[in-house]
Amino acid sequence: MTKTATFGVLHVGTSFGVTYGITGSYTMAGMVTVVEPLANTVMHYFFDRYWDHPKVVTVRARMGRIVGRARGRHGNGHDHPAHHFSTKARSIT
Repeated sequence: MTKTATFGVLHVGTSFGVTYGITGSYTMAGMVTVVEPLANTVMHYFFDRYWDHPKVVTVRARMGRIVGRARGRHGNGHDHPAHHFSTKARSIT
């Protein structure tokens, strides 16, 4: 819990500092520092609620296969055999 609380304090401080640095306004920095975490909390509620929805699971699976192909994987998480290289030296006898 200490780590989470520390991260929260750092997040609020960073939000305030960045917003003040951009706007030069304590009022705007204070507003963004309060509103941004509230917006994130609401967004996270919906994100969490729909994460395991069957349509979302299907989309994540499709995206995983697309990314896997782009990385040279078959879509099942295993590297393509052509991408395996031996690091052992071969002896010539």
